[in-house]
Amino acid sequence: METISLPTPTSPIGIFDSGVGGLSVLRHIHAQLPQEHLLYFADSGFAPYGDKPEHVVAERSLAIAAFLVARGAKALVVACNTATVAAISLIRQHYPDLPIVGVEPGLKPAAAASRNGKVGVLATESTLAGAKFLQLREQVALAGKIEFLLQGCTGLADQIELGELDSAATTAMLERYIVPLLDQGADTLVLGCTHYPFVTASIGAIVRAATDREVALIDTGDAVARQLARLLTAAACGNPGSQGPARIEGFTSASATALSVAFSSLLGINAPVSEVELAGKSLAQVNLDI
Repeated sequence: METISLPTPTSPIGIFDSGVGGLSVLRHIHAQLPQEHLLYFADSGFAPYGDKPEHVVAERSLAIAAFLVARGAKALVVACNTATVAAISLIRQHYPDLPIVGVEPGLKPAAAASRNGKVGVLATESTLAGAKFLQLREQVALAGKIEFLLQGCTGLADQIELGELDSAATTAMLERYIVPLLDQGADTLVLGCTHYPFVTASIGAIVRAATDREVALIDTGDAVARQLARLLTAAACGNPGSQGPARIEGFTSASATALSVAFSSLLGINAPVSEVELAGKSLAQVNLDI
C-alpha cells in the first residue's frame, strides 16, 4: 500500500492501455464527463500485452499507475482487458483510497442483448484464457442459458495499433475471425478488447455480407464511463467544471507523434503528448513539450 497526497475535485483522471485501444474508453469518459481533466498513457513501446507473462504485465501496470498518481490522478481507469486481469487487484491494494475501474468483456450485457442465446466473443488469447474471464463466462452462461463462442483474435490489436483500420489485411483478419462465429449462429458479438471498437464499421460490413440476421455489437466503454461517474460521485471528487475547459494530455512509451496522430484521427482531439521511458517500476518523463 502506498501513501499519496489527497487529490482534489479538479485533479485529473488517469487512463491507460497497452496502446491506443484505450482511447475508445477515453472517448466515452470524455463524452459523459466533459468537465474532467484526463491523462492517457499508451504503453505502445511494450505492446502487445497479450503475449507477455501475467506478472510482467502486472509490473508494467503498477509502474504506469504510479506515474499517473504522481501526476496527480484522483482516479484510475485500466482501459485494457489484459491489464485488468493481470493487475487491477494489485493496483487497488496499492491505492485503496482511489476510485479504480477496469474493463472486462461485456458478457452480461451481451447475454441480455442476445435473442437466440448464442454470443460470439472477440478478444485476445490471454483474455480468453484468464481465470477471471472463464469464471465470469461460466456464471453468465449458467444464469442465462447462453452459449459463448470464443474467438481469439491474434494480431488484430496490432493492426489497429498501426492505424490500419480498413486495410485489406485487417479486413481479411476480421473475416477470418467473425464469419465462423456467424456461421455458428451468433446474433451478438462482444468486442472484448478496447482496440476493437475502432473497427466497428468494418465489422458491420462483414456481418451484413455474411448474414441477413441483425447482430448486436457490445462495446463496454460506455459502462466503464458510467461506473467511473458513480465512483467519483460516491467519493465526492467529481470536477464541478468551474475552472475552465477540461484538459486532455497524452503520454506514451513509444512515439509521441504516433499517439498524437491517433488522438486526432480516432477522436478528433488535438492533445499535447509526451514520451516517457519506463524503467523497472519508475517512469522518467522526457520530451515534455512535444
